[in-house]
Amino acid sequence: MTLIIVLMLLLSYLLIATGHLTGVNKAAIAMFLGTIGWVVYVIWGNDFVMGQHASEYAEFLAGEQSTSKTVKYFIYDDIFLRHVGRAAAIVMFLLATMTTIEILNNNGCFDFISEWIRTRNSKRLLWTITLATFILSATLDNLTTTTLMLVIMHGIVRNRRQRMLIGSAIVLAACCGGCFTVIGDCTGLLLWGDEAITATRFSAYLALPALVAWIVPTIFINRMLPSRLDIEWQVAPYRGDDTRLNRWQRLLMLIVGIGGLWFVPTFLSLTRLSPFLGALCVLSVLWVVNEAFNRKLMNADQMSQRRFPRVLQYGAIQQMLFVMGIMLGIGVVAETGVLHSIAEWVDTYIGNIWIVGILSGLLSSIVDSFTIAVSNISLYDITTAGDYAQNGAYWLVVAFSTSVGGCLLSVGSACGIALMQMEHIRLSWYVKSIAPKVLCGWLLGIAVLYAECALLS
Repeated sequence: MTLIIVLMLLLSYLLIATGHLTGVNKAAIAMFLGTIGWVVYVIWGNDFVMGQHASEYAEFLAGEQSTSKTVKYFIYDDIFLRHVGRAAAIVMFLLATMTTIEILNNNGCFDFISEWIRTRNSKRLLWTITLATFILSATLDNLTTTTLMLVIMHGIVRNRRQRMLIGSAIVLAACCGGCFTVIGDCTGLLLWGDEAITATRFSAYLALPALVAWIVPTIFINRMLPSRLDIEWQVAPYRGDDTRLNRWQRLLMLIVGIGGLWFVPTFLSLTRLSPFLGALCVLSVLWVVNEAFNRKLMNADQMSQRRFPRVLQYGAIQQMLFVMGIMLGIGVVAETGVLHSIAEWVDTYIGNIWIVGILSGLLSSIVDSFTIAVSNISLYDITTAGDYAQNGAYWLVVAFSTSVGGCLLSVGSACGIALMQMEHIRLSWYVKSIAPKVLCGWLLGIAVLYAECALLS
């Protein structure tokens, strides 16, 4: 049964990696893995429990006789719910951040970005929009930030080739910006929740590598753009149907939303509660402010369909279901003991976390960045010293390599897939035009991270 579960995982990896060819949604694949894997585990639960959790099961029985029913209760209470809790914490955080950015966007709080990048100069437009993406993605969900910026860019730049280049730079900026904070990417959030890293040390180590991985490829992309872009400036969107906020009200909402999320690490250090509680608290305050500012429209007919943010619709739910499915699927594989054996093989035949990091980045570009990150994180437990201790080099290189390495191919991250769908980009064009530039920045970023770990260790 262990072999069957492992084969299911490998088949899921294959289907996720070829999703752009087969058209099979990766969220559906992940959920199938997460559900069927645990069904198989429960059916043969007695063997798995006695092999991996014999002492804990003996304490659970408290002298009573073991039966198939007690085995199932033990699996549910002491094993399954632990993995559900880890996955649910990330999903709830995603739900809070996605809803936050949707409320801000619906109220025009990001309109200043369109005003800020109002230029035909390719250099200024490219760097301003990617800088905004880099900063926002450090706080908000990468996919939602990328989609927001791609929509803004798509409405401004008329030439399709220019949009493809700028859109690729936006995806890279989102992934790099998200990877150096604990709330900017699911991988950092998972590591933070497991106490493998602390927020301050994590950002201190990864800020410079993330900047290098973003700036270097963007310089190369800038050289591919003409000096003057084919721009079409549109009239600012009419928002009378859903909001009548003035500039100071929009600014206040932006401060409440973005500033509140930046307070989440402090919330965790003060309360030791899950980060998603802090994010939900920020969302609740922002939601109250939103309804207070728009109270005159709440009873109007045009607001009847806008009370609840559109982020709860199909696209965002796909991403959350994918995260839940992958974490449950890898969780059941971990409970078979296979990942421990893989870790021993890696230590014996590779024995270098930096090589593991580079291989993980390459795999992330083919399969999926979050999938590979969770797989690597699940291989090892947190130790008291060395590369696997809290804030150890292993956790840093995995977080950085999988996030940035996922940009090597446009199919390696949800952000890249969003770009492919919006601008109808072919994988062959991305490999030829963008991948070498991302590879250069990624390797330089790893070199910077290696130097930091060597100097500060």
